[in-house]
Amino acid sequence: MIQSIRVGPHLHAEIGTEGIAELVLGPAGGMPATDAETHAALGHVWAQLAARPDVRCILVRSIGRGFCAGGTPEVVEDLLHSRDTRLRVMREARAIVQGMIDCDVPIVSAINGAAVGAGAAVALLADVSIAGHRAKIIDGHTKLGVAAGDHAAIIWPLLCGMAKAKYHLLTCAALDGIEAERIGLISMAVADAELLDRAREVCRVLAAGSPTALAFTKRSLNHWLRSAWPAFEHSLALEILGFAGNDAHEGFAALNEKRTPRFEGR
Repeated sequence: MIQSIRVGPHLHAEIGTEGIAELVLGPAGGMPATDAETHAALGHVWAQLAARPDVRCILVRSIGRGFCAGGTPEVVEDLLHSRDTRLRVMREARAIVQGMIDCDVPIVSAINGAAVGAGAAVALLADVSIAGHRAKIIDGHTKLGVAAGDHAAIIWPLLCGMAKAKYHLLTCAALDGIEAERIGLISMAVADAELLDRAREVCRVLAAGSPTALAFTKRSLNHWLRSAWPAFEHSLALEILGFAGNDAHEGFAALNEKRTPRFEGR
């Protein structure tokens, strides 16, 4: 029997009998995005699931037409105009990254379609990241007129090297699953039709493993991310600061009007 737990309006966990908790992004058939409630929930759900004795692996997947498009237009609008929202989102973004790094239970992501912003953060911070060939991974911060904050400063250089990280974070060039695997940004790419089966197969292997051995290995490896924590804090602060500036207003307007942004000079 599968136990379903509501985490947010379009986020729920399904806990089965094999020790696998599936964290499911929705809505079904739509494009999952992080509204205010979902963004907050992603900060505490990892500890919530890891604390359960019946959970030995977490699979993050989507029932939408993409993995997750990041912040909703309403959240971005609030970031542009509200200091309180900027401070709240900064706290939540820190909690998402720290929550995934500190979670002792292995996390697997099944990346279908677009993974942008907070969606890309969750997809790439997973311990094992599996993408469909037609996945589309984008860090679009600079196109919006803000610094590439969230996860990017610590995880991209470690996964794919500084040269590739700078190229994709500065230009916002998208990667499909095949290219993401080629440069080492993800663990593996598979045919889209095989994505969920392959991800669940990996989860079953992890769930059957030694919980302490896996947790201790993950803790040790994640010290590479913890050692880069000052870079994360700096990039996140600069991202949030950017939402108070003119370039973010222009970037958001250009996005809504489907045109190329015209940013100011320094």
